[in-house]
Formats: sequence, structure tokens, C-alpha cells
Amino acid sequence: MTVTDTQVTWLTQEAFERLKNELDELIANRPVIAAEINARREEGDLKENGGYHAAREEQGQQEARIRQLQELLRTAQVGTAPVDSDVAAPGTVLTIRYDDDDTEQVLLGSHEEGSHGELQVISPNSPLGAALLGARVGETREYQLPDGGQMKVTLTAVEPFGG
Repeated sequence: MTVTDTQVTWLTQEAFERLKNELDELIANRPVIAAEINARREEGDLKENGGYHAAREEQGQQEARIRQLQELLRTAQVGTAPVDSDVAAPGTVLTIRYDDDDTEQVLLGSHEEGSHGELQVISPNSPLGAALLGARVGETREYQLPDGGQMKVTLTAVEPFGG
């Protein structure tokens, strides 16, 4: 495989099907949006035609989402991410403890994967996700906060994400 694990989006079969269905619906809706644009264009002066501009904006948003889903599904790996039972990797649920002894469970992976669950999702490319990526249970890592400060976090447990 030429794609590194941090570039792969691990999806459960359920999440893959949900995203594929969304893509199919958006593609099937293209003629409806095009007809709406044509109908609004017939109304006259395009400079002051709010309906026309709204329909064009909706079309642009829909096309952007179609491209996003096509790329996501193209690079997605369906199934369970290979998991070393005590190493943080994409597709795993991490239990982490902060300096103040607060603990939290998060999904290290794609927002698309965890969007219908209760877990907070952190990207492996985010400062926290990048710090935790490859960490072993019991290991403490440090990452930079948006305000420039530093925060320490300890990985206390790793388990595969079940969807």
C-alpha cells in the first residue's frame, strides 16, 4: 500500500454504506438543482435574482460535498484498523488523562467515522492527535495548545473502534 496509515480513513462497513448512500443521493439530486437554476434564470435579471444566486450557491456546496465524499471513499479502508493492543493508531478509541487528572475517551480518526456516535473525534493531524499517534499505554506526551502553551496527556487505554 502506498498510502500511509495517517492518510487512510478507516471506516466501519456501516459508516462506509452511510457515506456511499449520501453520495448517491447527492449525485441523483444534480438534475433537480440544475432545473432549479434554469427556472430561476428564466425569471429575468440575474444581478438581482436572489433565488438564482441561492440555487447556484447550493449547487456549489453540493458539488464540494460530492468531491469530498468521492475522495474519502476512494481512500477509505473498510473494516477494523489493525491494532497493536497498546498503541494509539487511527481507528482506535483512546482513554487519555490530562495533567489535572481529568480523563476522556476519544476516537483517533475521521470525523466522518465518528459523526453519529457519542465519542469526541480527534484527527491524527491535529496537535493532540499527532502527539498521541504511536503512543503506548502509560506513555505521557506533550502537545501545543492554540494559545501557544503546552499540555501533557497520558494514554491510559487503547481499544479498537467498533462503530
